[in-house]
Amino acid sequence: MARLQDKVALVVGAGSVAPGWGNGRACAAIFAREGARVTAADISVGALEPTVELIRGEGGVVTPDTCDVTDAASVRRLVEATVEREGRVDVLVNVVGGSRHGGAAELSEEDWQRQIDLNLSSVYRTCHEVLPHMLRQGAGSIINIASTSGMRFTGSPQVAYASTKAGVIQFSKVSAAQYGPQGVRVNTVVPGQLHTPMVEARLAGQRTGGDVEKLLEQRQSRIPLGFMGDGRDTAYAALYLASDEARFVTGTEIVVDGGMTARCD
Repeated sequence: MARLQDKVALVVGAGSVAPGWGNGRACAAIFAREGARVTAADISVGALEPTVELIRGEGGVVTPDTCDVTDAASVRRLVEATVEREGRVDVLVNVVGGSRHGGAAELSEEDWQRQIDLNLSSVYRTCHEVLPHMLRQGAGSIINIASTSGMRFTGSPQVAYASTKAGVIQFSKVSAAQYGPQGVRVNTVVPGQLHTPMVEARLAGQRTGGDVEKLLEQRQSRIPLGFMGDGRDTAYAALYLASDEARFVTGTEIVVDGGMTARCD
C-alpha cells in the first residue's frame, strides 16, 4: 500500500518560480504518488499550474487553490474549503518562505517585518486554522519547512530570514509538546543549500550578479557529500514525517543538507 494512501494533505506553497524541483512542488507531487489526496495551494496560479499538471499526468489526485499566507482571511478560506471538500486534513506542509539580504544595520524595518510575516507568521496562520480540525480528529501531522540558516551562519548575512527560520523550528517544538497528547505530531524539515529553481530565478541575481555557475560552485563547496540535492530530498524527508512510519516522531528536525551543518568551519 502507498505510504499516504487516502490521507488528505494540504501543501501550502506548492508552486515553483521556475521549472524544476522546488520544495513545494516536490512535496505535492511525491505525496500524490504515495496515495494522498493533495490540496496544492500557492499565491500564484501560474506557479501552481505545472505542479497540478504533473500530478494529474501521473494519475494523482490534486485540487489547486490560491492562498496568500500573509492574509489571515485567505488562509482561513483555504482551510475551510479543504475541510468542506475532503472532510478532514491529515497532513499540513508549510513550504512558503523567502529571504532578504542584510544584517540589522542594513535591512529596513519594513523588510524585517515582511520576513517575519512571510516566513514565521504564515506558519502560525495555517496551524491556527488546521489544528482545531486535527484535534477533533485526534490525529494529524504538521511538517514545517525551515532552513539551515536557522541553525548556523551559512555564508550570507540575512538576519531576518535566519531569525524567522529559527523561529519556525522552535514553533514546531512547542506545538509538538502541547498537542502531542491529542494525537497531533509537529516536526520540521531543515533543508540546506539545495539546487532548486530559486537559485537561477532569484538567488544568483542577489548573490553573484546573476552568475549562476559561480553561485552553484560556492554552495556546493560547503557540502561534504560533494553535490547538491533538490526539492525531492526535502519532500522525501517530509513524506516520512507525514507517514505512519513516523508515528513516534514529533518535536524534532530532519536536516537535509549533505552534511553541511556538521562542518566546524
